[in-house]
Amino acid sequence: MTAEARTEARAATPAGGAPGSAADGLDAARVSWSAAGRLILDGVDVTAPSGAVSGLLGPNGSGKSTLLRVLAGVQPPSGGEGRVVFAGTDLLAMPRRRRARTLAFVEQEASTDLPVTVLDAVLLGRIPHRSLLAGDSADDRAAARRALDVVGATHLADREVTTLSGGERQRVHMARALAQEPALILLDEPTNHLDIAAQLDALRILRELAERGVTVLAALHDLQLAAQHCDHVVLLSGGRVVAAGDVRDVLVPDVLDPVYGVRTEVLTHPRTGRPVLTFAPAD
Repeated sequence: MTAEARTEARAATPAGGAPGSAADGLDAARVSWSAAGRLILDGVDVTAPSGAVSGLLGPNGSGKSTLLRVLAGVQPPSGGEGRVVFAGTDLLAMPRRRRARTLAFVEQEASTDLPVTVLDAVLLGRIPHRSLLAGDSADDRAAARRALDVVGATHLADREVTTLSGGERQRVHMARALAQEPALILLDEPTNHLDIAAQLDALRILRELAERGVTVLAALHDLQLAAQHCDHVVLLSGGRVVAAGDVRDVLVPDVLDPVYGVRTEVLTHPRTGRPVLTFAPAD
């Protein structure tokens, strides 16, 4: 049975728990994007159900970061033909301010050279929620401090962002997104620069967001992390979707081996029942 057939046959219950709904989540179709005459995304269809942690996977250069930027409205789809719908509403047609209240985007290399404190950087996530001429309110500052607490960065509040390590900056970028209080969060390699404990903590935060009904789509480089923490995954290769669905259907040898050029073996975690992946060079 092919991976596509297995995905269609399996019930739509995510590996982590309750069913997610694509109608309430993210649903994009026919998304393409080109640069310098080169097709980077080729008619991509992608869904991220609500109430689930969805992983966007693929080798380097497969189009993960570009797809997230298009979904976030940072760059428009080529040809104007792509459709990006969230909770039944055209996301790309939303006024910018409304879209900023709906989604947060955590980029992989987001950085600033401005001498601002961590708290001020996180407060940028509150801008969509206040009038254009208003300053930070007590509610804004409380939301920012709650976000810092969630990511374990309260002790950094008064530090300048330019003095932080890569891992610390990653926590601050996530806190800024949480302060935004989005219904949809897109993340490009949220575990980048983080040590193992911090990676697990970041994925715990994403799980908690999903359990509160936030739609989560995160590009992940580490397939093992995806196997252990995602419910639904989308696998890209060469700017196209190779497979999508439950982790137990997509993260299998006949799907992964030709995409990554490896030999995959799938075991089962004795406690969680989730897939455990091992890799060897292809013969």
